[in-house]
Amino acid sequence: MSSDSAIETHELSRRFRRKNAVQNLTLRVPTGSVFAFLGPNGAGKTTTIKMLMSILRASSGSGTVLGGNIQKLRPDIVAQIGYVSENQKMPDWMTVGGLLNYCKPWYPTWDDALCERLLRQFDLPLDRKLKHLSRGMKTKAELLSVLAFRPKLLMLDEPFSGLDPLVRDEFIRGVLELTEQEQWTIFVSSHDIDEVERFANWVGIINNGRLELCESVVGLQSRFRRVEVVLAGDSTATHQALPSDCLLPEVSGRTVRFIDSAATAHEREDALRRLFPSDVRMTATPMSLREIFLALARQFRLVEGGGAK
Repeated sequence: MSSDSAIETHELSRRFRRKNAVQNLTLRVPTGSVFAFLGPNGAGKTTTIKMLMSILRASSGSGTVLGGNIQKLRPDIVAQIGYVSENQKMPDWMTVGGLLNYCKPWYPTWDDALCERLLRQFDLPLDRKLKHLSRGMKTKAELLSVLAFRPKLLMLDEPFSGLDPLVRDEFIRGVLELTEQEQWTIFVSSHDIDEVERFANWVGIINNGRLELCESVVGLQSRFRRVEVVLAGDSTATHQALPSDCLLPEVSGRTVRFIDSAATAHEREDALRRLFPSDVRMTATPMSLREIFLALARQFRLVEGGGAK
């Protein structure tokens, strides 16, 4: 594993009978990054995380997490990973204090002072049983139990599911404060893209088990633009000549609208001027991470249905 990578995979695959849940996934997560792992339902996100955590064994391919082979992560590697999942079962019969006391001996890096600070910040009652906590409070207890040992890598699988906006904000602030101080790596899978966009600086998008892109959020947003071209005079617009990196084209009279996904601003303008040599009015609008994801999800659906160029 490269020293600047917290996670690396090469041609990683997992099959369930005849279904390929993850196919030939080659991925690199930079150390110290907040990596958003996005995709539609059933895309393979949770299966990937379970392979990275050695919960599921890969059918083929290879991978490392913090330098450890994911086919069987060593205990010393596991002790450096915090894992929070919406599907994780909690010992509901335990109190919050009992959960923390149970977890502490397993982690040599447990920080009592940090644990106390997070207890106050999350406003968690030590004597309350987990089964009597709300969904949001239970998630905060789960997060606290992994943050207190200062993990080098935080794995979050749908951490915001069922949380109200206030708890989501507390969750994100708690994670951000600590990661900024400690330079931890966060790998987060979530459908709540608006929340993820607040703190992610790298993104990977998976669809039908295949990785479609992996790059910095800054790079992604610099190249994706919503473009509108209005032709002059009595010209009739068409999208037939648009290059393949122009997604979701729509035509209305003299107007062509599409998502441009490849060129820099200068290259984009040059390419479109060559494509539309007449006098045109062209605007290119930046897109949020959520808008980019939704555009790609629509494109995936078109390709799967045979309706794309």
